[in-house]
Amino acid sequence: MSRGLRATAALALALLAESPALANDTSAELGAGGLVYARSDVVSIASETLFLSMDKVSVDYVFQNHADHDVETVVAFPMPDIELGPDANIAIPQMDDNFLGFSVVADGQAIRPQLQQRAYAAGVDVTDVLEAAGLPVSPLAYYNGDMKLAELPQETLADMVSRGIFMADTDAASGRYVDPIEPAWTLKSAYWWRMTFPANADLAVHHDYTPSVGGTVGVYFMDNAETAADYAHRYCTDASFVRGIEKRQKAAVAKGGYGYQERWLSYVLTTGGNWAGSIGHFRLIIDKGSTDNLVSFCGDGVKKTGPTRFEMEKTDFWPTRDLDILFAVSVDQ
Repeated sequence: MSRGLRATAALALALLAESPALANDTSAELGAGGLVYARSDVVSIASETLFLSMDKVSVDYVFQNHADHDVETVVAFPMPDIELGPDANIAIPQMDDNFLGFSVVADGQAIRPQLQQRAYAAGVDVTDVLEAAGLPVSPLAYYNGDMKLAELPQETLADMVSRGIFMADTDAASGRYVDPIEPAWTLKSAYWWRMTFPANADLAVHHDYTPSVGGTVGVYFMDNAETAADYAHRYCTDASFVRGIEKRQKAAVAKGGYGYQERWLSYVLTTGGNWAGSIGHFRLIIDKGSTDNLVSFCGDGVKKTGPTRFEMEKTDFWPTRDLDILFAVSVDQ
């Protein structure tokens, strides 16, 4: 199987764990190079209710303009990075630019956001290089079969391979680049829109989208001390959580089942700090999906509010770290 076919087959399997999946809205500015995330000193988040599950994410904000005049600003929603390569395992809910099915409504009115996409290779913005060659910035076109890379001039391919934009094999006899030729850049995307916050008033904003959830075919973090320590820091896994997995895994295998698999979901909370002041009232709801599943994440004062739901509420909340969630999912349900 070629590298390209392996990568295509992996699309529905996993997202790289270090890639942030979701983010709070942030204020931004449109500079010459595109969006620049900025801070608002007059608009704050009065409240935020965040619901996270493996199947759905929804966010309800109430923004508050403290000025005695209307404030118009750019609001941005950073999307997860897509990192391409022969070993990349990427979970993409929808095979188009809006790969999370992102939507936004403000005070009951749907907003059609703009999409900014930039390509980076070796930390350098190579968007202009791709566009000059007539190639789309989004590597999803490659997986859709729309990018005929082998038809590019050899000089163009040589330049792009040297920049780290593509990975390509060469024919031993001719030295020419031949298939498989694969994109290797990182796609950075952000939805943005202009929004007016009325003077001395509240504005309700709602998001819905399908999360990009990564995972493994088993539960392995307990087998390696370094990985276990990383999970303890990232997901706050404790002895009770580990014992719960071990007990359920053993019982499932004894019944002839396959046991448990990991699923990862991340949410970038810290961009909420770009608004004025703290988040007045913050409510987090996490649903693990099934009573057979387990979940672990870092939080203070978390309460179980239903068979599969956990909640945390904070007043004057200032997010200092992002949220990473580990689901241990039963595959025998």
